[in-house]
Amino acid sequence: MIQVLDLRFKQLPETIASFLIPLEEGVALVETGPYSTFPRLEAELHTLGYSLDDVRHVFLTHIHLDHAGAAWALAERGATVYVHPSGEKHLLQPERLMQSARRIYQDEMDSLWGDMRPIAPQQLKTVGHGEMIDVGGRQLKAWHTPGHAVHHIVWQLEDIAFTGDVGGVKIANHLVVPPCPPPDINVEDWQQSIRLLRSLDLDAMYLTHFGPVFAVPAHLNQLEEQLLAWARWMLPFYEKQIPQEEITPLFQTFVANQLKEKGIDSLGIEQYEAANPSWMSVTGLLRYWSKKLEPTA
Repeated sequence: MIQVLDLRFKQLPETIASFLIPLEEGVALVETGPYSTFPRLEAELHTLGYSLDDVRHVFLTHIHLDHAGAAWALAERGATVYVHPSGEKHLLQPERLMQSARRIYQDEMDSLWGDMRPIAPQQLKTVGHGEMIDVGGRQLKAWHTPGHAVHHIVWQLEDIAFTGDVGGVKIANHLVVPPCPPPDINVEDWQQSIRLLRSLDLDAMYLTHFGPVFAVPAHLNQLEEQLLAWARWMLPFYEKQIPQEEITPLFQTFVANQLKEKGIDSLGIEQYEAANPSWMSVTGLLRYWSKKLEPTA
């Protein structure tokens, strides 16, 4: 049985999840959340009768801080951490990743994300596309799924999958939205990853933001529609070379109005913004169009 651990990022419910998989000995986690929520992760484990030392395996969908920021703390306790080959270097030496994040979040960096320390090489395992990992009587299959990030993996466990960010964000059964932060957003790659997810004939997808989705085909259709809608919305602003600082409030209003039209209240909008800050998608989508339309720029 999969247990959803609510890490209550920014003290909000249902924004970032970690998923617990019981094993023959100990447990595995898919995602760790940021180190800022590590006390909450420990408390959630204790509620279920486990300790941090029971976590023997950690499966990361990708190395962004909201998904992998606390992986080092579990590796220090002996857990093996599974990651995409392109993400390994950032876990071995996270300084560049953290410096980049600090430039973006500045004074909020520590309160939002906390620390991130190097993981010892012997605690890291890179995983190929289609590779099966057998741990404690469970088999998880890795699917490389770029679009949101080049180092993204969807982990399949029998007829369910843990879809990280490439499966979209959906809070409290509301609208599906695509998280589009820089630097790796690629719409065509994301569509290919969506096609792969469709081909798996899943009974459920577990979203890091947030929780299980059982109407998988409808969810993936809405995700693709929203991804294309957001990219198309951004294109004329890119073509007209509108300054980013002017685009950002317009896009934030556009996204907020989409949510309000679905009847989402102020708490819901706050949850969506915590899980998927719309201002980040401005940078990501502008960079996508720059790479696509001016590949040598």
